[in-house]
Order: sequence, then structure tokens, then C-alpha cells
Amino acid sequence: MSHDATIERLYVLDAGIAQVDDASIYSPGFNVGKPMTLSCNAYLIRHRGQWMLWDTGTQDDLIGEPEGRIIAHGIRGTISKTIASQLQEIGVEPDEIGTLALSHAHYDHVGNCRLFTKAEWIVQKAEYESMFGPDPDAFGFRPELYGTLRNNRLRLIEGDHDVYGDGAVRIIFTPGHTPGHCSLLLNLPEAGRVLLSGDVAHNRRNFQCRCVPSFNVDALQSIASMNRVEELLETEGATLFVNHDVVQNATLPHAPDWLS
Repeated sequence: MSHDATIERLYVLDAGIAQVDDASIYSPGFNVGKPMTLSCNAYLIRHRGQWMLWDTGTQDDLIGEPEGRIIAHGIRGTISKTIASQLQEIGVEPDEIGTLALSHAHYDHVGNCRLFTKAEWIVQKAEYESMFGPDPDAFGFRPELYGTLRNNRLRLIEGDHDVYGDGAVRIIFTPGHTPGHCSLLLNLPEAGRVLLSGDVAHNRRNFQCRCVPSFNVDALQSIASMNRVEELLETEGATLFVNHDVVQNATLPHAPDWLS
């Protein structure tokens, strides 16, 4: 299949920040006891005039809590802008988003799912079963944030998936952080191929050293997924956008600006 088709625009939405007291939860044995701040993004994609959202960010109702809130795994979430207000600034209504996909179901990726009831939700079978199975808490999931997704139209997938069938937007199955964790490979007309990491690694250093967070569900799968991402970066000539890397994040244009 040719992968020449491109998306029209990629908007990087500010989805809050996450703070931890001990950075070594992401890199066992390294940065022990050091505080760390992580950027969080959601990504709005325009493809042939249609809208797709990758991740939904930290929950908008935290806008009323300047100190933030510890939500899961001892991680404190705060936001300075709501996802709803950023969409409004771009001129997109939540109901106009036809496709929703999540890298995985941790709070900073699913916080605003309830805004997007009209979207078709694309999800890995393994993630779906963990989210709605007997013990979502075991994965650090908060069902109250994503429970409305049960009522969305569903596209259940297993493994890699070409969202529009033309190679412009490809879900890449990168399990390990959670059972159905995914990354997203985009083809942009000017920027070329970009791989949105999800949480395959939490910053570029952790990616290089193949650090596996202490709360990942499967360490061997995690390393295999990082290896797979590295191979894809080489074979596709793609740039890696590491969702939680504050240094890299500061270099990206954020909405209402876009990448093309």
C-alpha cells in the first residue's frame, strides 16, 4: 500500500501538566526522589475536512483547582486551559469530531472523553477489556472519566490499524505501558511523518535508555514496543513527538497554531 496520503493539519492541544515527587517511577533506579514535571497534550487532526482527536487530556473540571489534584499513581494533574476552550478557539465543536482514539486509558489521556459522545471510538480489544473489566484500578484507570465511551460507536481493533484506509493516519500497537497501549503515525504534507508516542516512553532520555516505568503492565512488551518505535522512526523517516517531554514540547507550535 502507498503511504503517500497526508493529513491537512495537526493541532497540539495543551492538556495540562503532571507532577510527581519521585521521577524514578518512570526510570527505576534513576532520578530517585527528584521531582519531575511532565507536559500533557491532546492532538487534533484534520483529514479531508474531517476531524479526529488523539487523546482527550486531563479533565477540564480541574480548571477550578489551581493546586491540581492527585489522580492516580501519586501523580498530580493540573490544567491552565480547558480542551473545550481550545477547540472553541480553533472553531471546532466537540460534536464535529467524528473519530476518537486514545493512546491508552490513563487519566491524562481520557479526562474529557465525555465531551465527544458523537465520535466513533477506535480502541484495541486488550485496552477495552482492561478499561471495562473487573479491575480497572489495577491498571491505574479511573472509569468515571471514560464511562460514557460505552455509548459511543465502537471500532474494536487488534494490532496496527489504518484509520482512513489511505496511510495518512496509522495506529501502531505498542503495548506494555498498558495492555492495549498505542502510538500514532501521521503523514503531514510539509513536516513529513510524525510519530506521536503516547506513553511508550515519558521523555527522550527514557526512550534512549529503554527505561520501563515501575507501573507498566509488562516490562518485556514495553521494551519491544520501544524497539519497534525506533525501527519505525528509521524506516519511515519519522520524527518522534514524546508527549510528556517538557523540553521538546516547548519547541512545538500549540493550538490555535498548527503543523502541516
